[in-house]
Amino acid sequence: MANISKIALAGEGGQGVQSVAGIITDAAYNEGKDAMYIPNFGVEQRGGVSIAFVQIADDKGVTIGSPKFKRGDIVIALSDRAVKRTQQYVDENTVFVYDAAIEGVEEDLPKNAKQVFAIPAIEVAKNELHPRVFNVIIMGAVIGATGVVSLEEAKKAIEAKLGYKFEQNPKLRELNFKALERGVELVKEAL
Repeated sequence: MANISKIALAGEGGQGVQSVAGIITDAAYNEGKDAMYIPNFGVEQRGGVSIAFVQIADDKGVTIGSPKFKRGDIVIALSDRAVKRTQQYVDENTVFVYDAAIEGVEEDLPKNAKQVFAIPAIEVAKNELHPRVFNVIIMGAVIGATGVVSLEEAKKAIEAKLGYKFEQNPKLRELNFKALERGVELVKEAL
């Protein structure tokens, strides 16, 4: 039976959770995999917790019935409210990742997860790259933790999504690709 990766990404509105989910799904689809993504917003779409559910089949002939799921293989939380809101998607097989800059959530971290760890994505974005590529670092973390798509295909999907911006400022391409690679490194260091 084929393996289907179930990924939940959650953060505050405006953190780019939905963009990251869409790009990962596009990259998987471009690799010939069945991939589905569905956004989930609270009533307060702007400024509220936003969750993206992504499923990707590792075999090319497998079809995914629905993008929503009860428990994720990997759950990524980018804010304190997201840490609390995503606990319901965690079980003993889930890897739970959150940003190291989130404070005061120690009691809210899932106790039943297979593994829980923090990565310094916000810190790396601010101090090494640029705050606007924080979500691309997270995308790299998802790819590094799951291997659902190749780094090369992820770069192509970013190019397809942001190419018009790269044409206006070619340095943005390098910055985004560096952020993607740095996200992969952060997860490998944590694992």
